[in-house]
Amino acid sequence: MIVMKISDDKELQLSAFNMKEDTYYSATISHAYYCIFYAAKAYLLAKGIKTEPPEEHKKTFEEFSKLVEKGIVDVELLKIYEKMLVRADTLLHIFELEKGKRGKFTYRRIPQANREPAKESIDNAQFFFKNVYGLCEKITGE
Repeated sequence: MIVMKISDDKELQLSAFNMKEDTYYSATISHAYYCIFYAAKAYLLAKGIKTEPPEEHKKTFEEFSKLVEKGIVDVELLKIYEKMLVRADTLLHIFELEKGKRGKFTYRRIPQANREPAKESIDNAQFFFKNVYGLCEKITGE
């Protein structure tokens, strides 16, 4: 959430961080996705399900999906997870394309990652985390 705040507040960028004015919405989306990924991973671990590389993200999503299919987890959480997974994949793909154009990491702002999707990503991550945290508490409290 702090990355979103910094992106929205140009004065803060200059005064507190001595940064050039810019936006960091792509980082906001990325961090929101990782919040969801690690929350799902923690829940799976609490259920005794471990996912590891290679394809750890895919495996984690698939295992989480299985719990939804069994009715253990609400389908709305899966929809949020899937949406964020697609959004993160899209950002990574765009970033890789831009990186290839220049041959180095020179693009820090991705135009497709603007404020509205970043705000939605933060809201989704907060909702997902709160609900999955509650599910984890039920497991550890049993």
